[in-house]
Amino acid sequence: MNQIDLGGRRAVVTGGAQGIGYAIADRLLRSGASVSLWDQDPVELERAQAGLAPLGRVAAVAVDVTQLPRVEAAVGETVAAIGGVDILVCDAGIAGPTVPLWDYPVTEWQRVLDIDLTGVFFCLRAVVPLMRAQNYGRVCSTASIAGKEGNPNASAYSAAKAGVIALTKSLAKELAGLDIAVNCITPAAARTRIFEQMSQQHIDYMLAKIPRGRFLEVSEVAAMVAWLVSAENSFTTGAVFDLSGGRATY
Repeated sequence: MNQIDLGGRRAVVTGGAQGIGYAIADRLLRSGASVSLWDQDPVELERAQAGLAPLGRVAAVAVDVTQLPRVEAAVGETVAAIGGVDILVCDAGIAGPTVPLWDYPVTEWQRVLDIDLTGVFFCLRAVVPLMRAQNYGRVCSTASIAGKEGNPNASAYSAAKAGVIALTKSLAKELAGLDIAVNCITPAAARTRIFEQMSQQHIDYMLAKIPRGRFLEVSEVAAMVAWLVSAENSFTTGAVFDLSGGRATY
C-alpha cells in the first residue's frame, strides 16, 4: 500500500460505518488522519468505531444526512471531537428499488433523492464554511457510473448520482479561488450491503457491463479517495474520477 500523507488532517466520512465508507475511513486513518464517522445506524457505528480505533483517532456521530439541523449539529460534535474538518467524504447512500420508472414508488423516489443527493448538499452546506474560513479543504463525493450512463430500473439512483456529479462541478467552480478541491468518484458496483437492496437480475446486469469481469473492491475505492483528499491534489477540482473497470469511456 502506498503511503498518502494525511498527517494532522481531520476527516468526516459519511456512511462510514460499513462498506465503501468504512474502507475509506480505514485508509485515511492509516494515512495519518483523524476521522469522524457519520452514520445513521448507531449499532453499526459503534462497531465501526471499535474496529477502527486501533488505527488512530476515531469519533462516531449518529446523523441522518437528510435532516439539515442534525447535520449542522454533527459538524459541531465533530469539531469538538477531532478539532476541525479538513476533509469531507460524502459516501452515505442507498440504491432504492430496481423497478421500471412507471412502477417506481413515489415515496421511494423521494427517499433516494433525499439521501443520495440532498444529503450530500446538506453536508456540503454545513462543512464548506469551515473550509472557506481556513482556506483549505478537500471534498470527495461518491457518485456512480449510473450517474453518467443511467442504469435501467434504477431511475432515482441514476438521477441522484447524476445530480452529485453536477453539484460537484458547480461547487468546485465557486471555490476554485481557494485551496479547496471538490471532486467526485463514479464507481462501478462493489459487493457491499447495498446489494441487499437490488434484485439478482440487476446485479447480473451491472457485472455484465464491467469489461474487467469482476466487481470493484472497496480497497480500490479507498486508494483513489486517499489521494484525492490529500494536499498533493492541489490543482484538480470539479473532476469525475472513474472506478468502472473499463465500463466508462468518457
